[in-house]
Amino acid sequence: MNSFLIALQFLTIIPIPYTYHVTDKQRGNSTLFYPLIGFLIGGTLVLAALCLSALPPQIQATLILMLWVMLTGALHIDGLADCADAWVGGLGSQQRSLEIMKDPASGPVAVTTLILLLLLKWSTIAYIIEQQSLIILLFAPFLGRLSILILMLFANYIRKNGLGYQLIQFLPVSVVQKIVFICIFTSAYIIGAFPITLMLALCWLIRYQSNKRLGGVTGDVYGASVELVEISVLLGFIL
Repeated sequence: MNSFLIALQFLTIIPIPYTYHVTDKQRGNSTLFYPLIGFLIGGTLVLAALCLSALPPQIQATLILMLWVMLTGALHIDGLADCADAWVGGLGSQQRSLEIMKDPASGPVAVTTLILLLLLKWSTIAYIIEQQSLIILLFAPFLGRLSILILMLFANYIRKNGLGYQLIQFLPVSVVQKIVFICIFTSAYIIGAFPITLMLALCWLIRYQSNKRLGGVTGDVYGASVELVEISVLLGFIL
């Protein structure tokens, strides 16, 4: 139960009404619940869409996007912004890129990236609402958080003092592998193979570029992968 609460508290802004003791093993096991947390976020979005069904699709899309961002406390958006600044401003230097990623300030590249991503996400949500294909709102957050597990399995984490490194050290690898396998094939069966293919291709590209530019992944890269995979799944489903 503690592992689930750790995941819920880390990936959302949902408050936990009591304190509990956390062990390193529980932190590692909390990663097993990342897809479930995504599923709960998606379920909340679908419920909101049903409750707002009397409104025009554009207004529904705006409110759902606001809810989507608020539920996560913009955690993953922040990671995407840091990566955007670092990968452009780093000029190919791993050390410079890592320094930029630590800087809490966001530059014009980060701001532009976030505006374009949120605009694209808004337009896909509006289209999905018009087509009454709400099931994809359930799977986009689910697969976005599954991408973190995929990167944990196949990419080297480079910040030895980061939270992600602690999670990796106690990651139940064999269980994570089974979860990733089951989630991928179940999702492909329900929403189709194309969105899953896009997701896996994007995870490979993120891993490749992270290794090339940074020498591995960081927590910000995990966050960026969530945002990029979510939009790729939405677009893949529409296409």
